[in-house]
Amino acid sequence: MTPVPLPRVVVAAPASGHGKTTVATGLMAALRQRGHVVSGHKVGPDFIDPGYHALATHRPGRNLDPHLVGVDRVEPLLVHGARGADIAVIEGVMGLFDGRLGHDGFASTAHVAALTASPVILVVDVSHASRSVAALVHGLRSFDPSVRVAGVVVNKAGSARHAAEVLDALAPLGIPVIGVLQRDDGIVAPSRHLGLVPAAERPEAAATLDRLAARVATAVDLDAVVEIARTAPPLATRGWRPDEEVEAPAGHRPTVAVAGGRAFTFRYAETDELLRAAGCDVVPFDPLTDAELPPGTSGLYLGGGFPEVYAGDLSSNDRLRAAVRDAVRSGMPTVAECAGLLYLCGSLEGRPMVGALDAEARMTSRLTLGYRDAVVATDHLAGRAGAAVTGHEFHRTTVTPTAADPAAYLIEDRRAGFATPTLSASYLHVHWAGHPAMAARFADAARQFASSTPAAASSSRATRVVVERSGDPGDEPVESPLTYHGDRELGDGLVDLAVNVHPEGPPAWLVEALSESLRDVARYPDQSTAADALATLHGRPVREVLVTAGAAEAFTLLARARRWQRPVVVHPQFTEPDAALAAAGHRPHHVVCRPEDGFALRPEEIPGDADLVVVGNPTNPTGVLHDETTLRGLLRPGRTVVVDEAFMDTVPGEPGALVGAGAPGLVVVRSLTKLWAIPGVRAGYVVGDPALVDELR
Repeated sequence: MTPVPLPRVVVAAPASGHGKTTVATGLMAALRQRGHVVSGHKVGPDFIDPGYHALATHRPGRNLDPHLVGVDRVEPLLVHGARGADIAVIEGVMGLFDGRLGHDGFASTAHVAALTASPVILVVDVSHASRSVAALVHGLRSFDPSVRVAGVVVNKAGSARHAAEVLDALAPLGIPVIGVLQRDDGIVAPSRHLGLVPAAERPEAAATLDRLAARVATAVDLDAVVEIARTAPPLATRGWRPDEEVEAPAGHRPTVAVAGGRAFTFRYAETDELLRAAGCDVVPFDPLTDAELPPGTSGLYLGGGFPEVYAGDLSSNDRLRAAVRDAVRSGMPTVAECAGLLYLCGSLEGRPMVGALDAEARMTSRLTLGYRDAVVATDHLAGRAGAAVTGHEFHRTTVTPTAADPAAYLIEDRRAGFATPTLSASYLHVHWAGHPAMAARFADAARQFASSTPAAASSSRATRVVVERSGDPGDEPVESPLTYHGDRELGDGLVDLAVNVHPEGPPAWLVEALSESLRDVARYPDQSTAADALATLHGRPVREVLVTAGAAEAFTLLARARRWQRPVVVHPQFTEPDAALAAAGHRPHHVVCRPEDGFALRPEEIPGDADLVVVGNPTNPTGVLHDETTLRGLLRPGRTVVVDEAFMDTVPGEPGALVGAGAPGLVVVRSLTKLWAIPGVRAGYVVGDPALVDELR
């Protein structure tokens, strides 16, 4: 492999607070203004500093973190991020040798400098010392022979005399002092409860950066910096490639909506690159200002940031909160990290948030900070149970669940986050370059959502209301696609298999019986004879039977019978349950059976707090039969399970049918129009729990 030449330097310090970010960002900006193409990098998991680096270099800021991505990916990621640049500036983290606690400096600045064979420029705050600075620098240079300290920048000198004292003490070490910066609070970024304020939140950031670049260009020998960078040996890698980590199937590219703006500024650059390589179109949106999700959204990525700072504005954006809530509950694949987790909660500091999670969030006085070794707790959107995940936590908030939802991760035996087959929400920040399978799973789920049944594909938009208006009071209602089944288009040469099982039409005896029934149209019909016949057919008491105007009316009655708190519809499924629930003011949660599993029903994927579960058997349109034991396993106190057996009477022997055996909370819905091809006559019935049937009646 041909070695890759890349001039580069690491900007480090004895400890936090010495001015690494100020000097590193100033160097990036000054070098760019001099005509260099500069690539900015940050050691560690920090999101804020790379934002300033991006502002300084006009290129994405990048992170280099052995814990998050693994030792072997650090050098390839450096080459990838610096592709097209003629110099890379790598800002360190904390003190030069400070890494993960208890791991001998693992993931420290020195560790990354050694992994990338990069020379180090030390930034030393001399505001409280003079000659002692030389002892400090000497110790840092001598501590680890694998780290080459090639230059020093003296920062926060109090006066020319003070600076001269420091330089005289450093001279015997033979390490060149390439710059002296005086104290200048005007070029220090403001901070708050989690550190620096992100560049995206500071309108004055660009002007401050120009001032910083000019100051650094005057005080630091840029030619010396470039010469030090050129002493770095070529790198023996061709660089990380996202298209080698994931695959992009041919065909439709699902749209993944990615939260951005001032409240959601934390996201690794490689996340977007992996999603694009996996065949997705990444479209940003701003939860503070956008009223809707991007058109055609099939996946949601809600990264980190400071929603607590903007809780009022996020809460006041009612339309988008409702759109996100509908999307998540519809089964749209959603990854939420830290800020995204808070946004999905019911409230944050008492202000209403999205409400897709049964949890409340609030600020605390305690900072939670550190690397994490996590294990995927249960199969969910981002991983398989038992898989190891490396991540990072950084927050001053806490989330209190109000329901026992499955956890996303186990962290030191602590259950963390929320998980479903279509959701991963937790405080854990994960760098997907270190776990590309997460990006692949998310992209596959978004693709499946985009190409799923009409109800699943359109649910994020259509289930919010069944009938919408365009906004003007005089406009006519617009029909929701959930209520459109194609019956009206049935004509010569066309067969509507969604309604008619037998394309040759109803048998002659049925047509004759229907014609004979017209003799009684002068009076309201009496369903008692039909109810008696159905009760006899299925061996059930007549009070457990209710005749309805097709299965559609049954679903309408069920949706309005009670104020369901967590209705769940299992897909693939007929659209009517979603339409009926939406019309009754509910927002159903979707559990989607996967084609790779043969559309098998997984009871463990049903939310534990679901009080209404609707499932088809056999399912429409797959024809998959669920066994009776699995369906009965969904029953539990306080839950109603509705089994749609609209097509069951077309299955020889009716295996798995529940219509003949009752149980508390069980309701079976059947249709007569599908078996006999009479969509123009709505005829169906409900058989089930007598208490609920009485409510429907």
